[in-house]
Amino acid sequence: MNFEDSPEEARYRTTVRHWIADNAPDMSGLGAEQRRNWHPGHKEIARRWQATKADAGYACISWPKDRGGAGGTAIEEAIFNQEEVRAGVQFTYFMTGLHMLLPALLEHNQDALALNRVPPAVRGDEIWCQLFSEPASGSDSAGIRCTAVRDGDDWVISGQKVWNSGAHVADYGMLLARTDPGLPKHKGLTVFWLDMKTPGLEVRPIRVMSGESELNEVFLEEVRIPDSQRVGEVNDGWKVVISTLMNERAALGSGTGLSWRDMIALAGQTPSWEGSVMEDPAFREWLADYYVNVEAIRLLSFRTLTSLSKGEAPGPASSAGKLLWSNKTQEMTDQALDIQDHFGLLDGADLAVLDGAFQHRFLWSPGLRLGGGTDEIMKNIIAERILGLPGDIRVDKNVPFREIPHGR
Repeated sequence: MNFEDSPEEARYRTTVRHWIADNAPDMSGLGAEQRRNWHPGHKEIARRWQATKADAGYACISWPKDRGGAGGTAIEEAIFNQEEVRAGVQFTYFMTGLHMLLPALLEHNQDALALNRVPPAVRGDEIWCQLFSEPASGSDSAGIRCTAVRDGDDWVISGQKVWNSGAHVADYGMLLARTDPGLPKHKGLTVFWLDMKTPGLEVRPIRVMSGESELNEVFLEEVRIPDSQRVGEVNDGWKVVISTLMNERAALGSGTGLSWRDMIALAGQTPSWEGSVMEDPAFREWLADYYVNVEAIRLLSFRTLTSLSKGEAPGPASSAGKLLWSNKTQEMTDQALDIQDHFGLLDGADLAVLDGAFQHRFLWSPGLRLGGGTDEIMKNIIAERILGLPGDIRVDKNVPFREIPHGR
């Protein structure tokens, strides 16, 4: 396989590179803290950048034009994303909605009410969050206990969600609820979308060790929504979940944030016995090994890109990319703090090297191995769906959910 750009792709890359250079947002007026995710100033710049892309036809490039996209190809979208990363203007506020949830919504719903939610999200006017995980289910996405009870043309939802990224700023959410506890746990599930300001819904931010509160708890007490906000068929929500999780792992597996280039920049300005850390043979050997793994992530993303270009959904190969990326991010940030010695303890953006980006990512990196599926779940998927190994024994496979023992 040839991984180089074709002549047409090379011309497109040159075009978007120049366009990004001419239109990229200016963040020079922001302080170091303001340049971090979820700061109001940073979020507003991200919103304006998303709108600028939408106006120029560079938002959701591979989506059809009648759904807010540009009607382009998956290859063109990948090239634009790569150039955004290269220019340092990639924002994550809209990733959950545009790369995970709305593709699943559009796959399973064609009604006008759902389609109306797409254009504002493409322009960055609305943020979406995912409401799947629960305190009692852990990595078992099908083990949820949040209930949705039919009441005429409405559903009444009660329960608790947790680890919901961006729920505190989200306008809409996609929620998984149990609608029939008499069915096995992977059945009897239904997905809904809802306004995060719906009465009975409360968001409580969780403060994590990085000092931020991107993650949240969401409590739902008799939240009433119409059946028109259901995604897919009743009791067939697991299909929607699989679509969403495959999209999520494909998005995460492509890699975001700090890279080996940032490690080279850090090593070049960090002194050591050899002059700089970049001249240290042990570090150079580590960097070579790290680059090989990063290249593997890049090539795995090409597999996902090939599937998308054929109109297929992301497959289990995206789990391998996600597993590699989350582990290598933790390894990279650990190495970055180690070579900084005592300066690695400085987290203040106004004091630390590169505005404390490595320190900040270091405190986040353990969570990357949990979000989007734990390492263990990813390895099971790779073993069963790629290598064809026997699956885990499941004693609850055909047992009605209400009869499965739990901790109460």
